[in-house]
Amino acid sequence: MKAADFLYHRAGSVAEAVTLLDEYAGEARLLAGGQSLMPMLNMRLWRLGALIDVNQVPGLDGIEVEGQGDLEATRVGALTRYASLERSPLAASRLPLLVEMVRHIGDRQVRNRGTLGGSLVQGDPTAEMPLACLVLDARVRVESGRGGREIAMGEFYHGSYAAALEFDEMVTEIRFPRHPQHFAFSELTRRHGDFCVLSVAVTGECDSDGRWHDVRIGLGGVNDMPVLAEAASARLAGTRLADDDIREAAALTQEAIDPPSDMRATAEYRAHLVPVHVRRALQQLCSKNRAADRR
Repeated sequence: MKAADFLYHRAGSVAEAVTLLDEYAGEARLLAGGQSLMPMLNMRLWRLGALIDVNQVPGLDGIEVEGQGDLEATRVGALTRYASLERSPLAASRLPLLVEMVRHIGDRQVRNRGTLGGSLVQGDPTAEMPLACLVLDARVRVESGRGGREIAMGEFYHGSYAAALEFDEMVTEIRFPRHPQHFAFSELTRRHGDFCVLSVAVTGECDSDGRWHDVRIGLGGVNDMPVLAEAASARLAGTRLADDDIREAAALTQEAIDPPSDMRATAEYRAHLVPVHVRRALQQLCSKNRAADRR
């Protein structure tokens, strides 16, 4: 199939892009990487009045470090390609979990075109980038003709494919605080690069006495948006991640999920697998910590 007719605009600035969004009053979409948008248009799941190409807008890509001390943050432009994140030494040192998860996205062609901001706006509950940004406590900067605002990732979705944006707002950058000391990621797919059955991202800090704190457990593909398993994380506070601690925390993740049934897996199968993969991710977290101690 081919997309229904629409008008095409190439924006030269953020101001021009948001002005066009306002003029079309919800009947326009921004074109960044187009890896999700174009297939949806071609299948006529969406019918638009206009497509606004922002690929020529300056200042929407790149990775930078801003601030100092406790205020230090890593800024990633919304138009930054997955491939740029994957190959960036700065991203590897500042956002290693994000880089690891990027490598699970699609194939080389998809990663050469797809963008971080595009993935967040698309809001696919099985996508890696919304989960990564949630676990890393990122904040999303959006602009409109009324000015700018920041949205915490925990408040960025109303539901599946439903970003908390007004029709005249566009994402311009994502800001990450200091990266946690340790991280791990586990994902189950039917084949590499496919939409996930479920994914688990965990981060945490380990004191010199081996006790863990600030553990965050994020789950993807098992709700209508990525979620944090807060009860499970609280269970691990102050522990040494012993086997009993991990097992009980993994069981508590059931409180955070409401898995769907689809062509990839049933809800019951996903619910069964969540604690299994959470245990694996937490064990991987411990293994990485021990390996770092030996170095």
